[in-house]
Amino acid sequence: MLIIELKRTNNQPWQLGAILGTGVLTVALSLTALCLGRYELSIIDVVKILLSAFWDLQQTWTDAMADVVFQVRLPRVFAALLVGAGLAISGTTYQGIFKNPLVSPDLLGVSSGACVGAAMAILNGLDAGGIQICALLGGLLAVAITTTIPKLLRNSSNLILVLAGIIVAGFMSSALGLLKYVADPETQLPEIVFWQMGSLATTSMSDVMMIVPAMLISMALLIAVRWRINILSLGDEEAGSLGINIRVIRGLAIVCSTVTTACAVCISGTVGWIGLVVPHLCRMLVGPDNTRVIPLSIFVGASFMLVVDTVARTVTSGEIPLSILTGFIGAPLYGWLLFKQRMKIK
Repeated sequence: MLIIELKRTNNQPWQLGAILGTGVLTVALSLTALCLGRYELSIIDVVKILLSAFWDLQQTWTDAMADVVFQVRLPRVFAALLVGAGLAISGTTYQGIFKNPLVSPDLLGVSSGACVGAAMAILNGLDAGGIQICALLGGLLAVAITTTIPKLLRNSSNLILVLAGIIVAGFMSSALGLLKYVADPETQLPEIVFWQMGSLATTSMSDVMMIVPAMLISMALLIAVRWRINILSLGDEEAGSLGINIRVIRGLAIVCSTVTTACAVCISGTVGWIGLVVPHLCRMLVGPDNTRVIPLSIFVGASFMLVVDTVARTVTSGEIPLSILTGFIGAPLYGWLLFKQRMKIK
């Protein structure tokens, strides 16, 4: 039935238009985000400033306007695009591999491990770069422990892997609680809590460029194997009978999704709902075929995160943590998606 449904959705020409349309929307939202803020700029000035980096144009803008674009807003917009795209494509991949619509990118404990790594860095007085590196290493370590448990049990089923992720996430949560307990309540504890809630306020272009290679390579590999993820969603027996090396493809997809999620979390902190809601929204637009859903999720996730971050920095005089906004937006949106799909739920 799934193969028949995939063939039917592949024959719909508007699906490619949906992907191209969301790509154009992402570009338009990026330009809009560069214009908005306490120091508002016109879109014409923003375009000229951006083009001046490549061509010698007559300057009709002030140096302060260029600094706002290049030093303040562009790194943040770039980071929001990467984080949103990374979390969305990871969530889509995990849901396809584990055949579970409730799976999110932190299934294997990457977010919990990243929080522990960031908290340890804060307790040791490291700067923003050190916090990001420790968060990245913590997330990767947590997933490494999760994937080791099934090997020790000599059982490589999806169920054991998911249970191992729950075990590791629970342990990391307790470790994080201990670090909060010993943290200075005046300085370190608020910083740990704020990092957990997610923010791109202190993001610089050097921070973004540090994660770009790993994220782009991982996302490119996920796009390259997206049709194999379709086959994995049929079940291990069916996938094996079709000649797919289940262990290699599943391992590659998990590694790439983990690296992408860890890179996203290390720069933004914990941001929920994107990796859970966006895949469902994309499936409503183009159907269940991962060859369409995975590319579309990149643009939808990037646009969603960009809108959230723009609202976070413009709606009030202070910074609203990203996880608060994603929760207020994502939870009702997920409820609406369930309402739209109520006739299909038995």
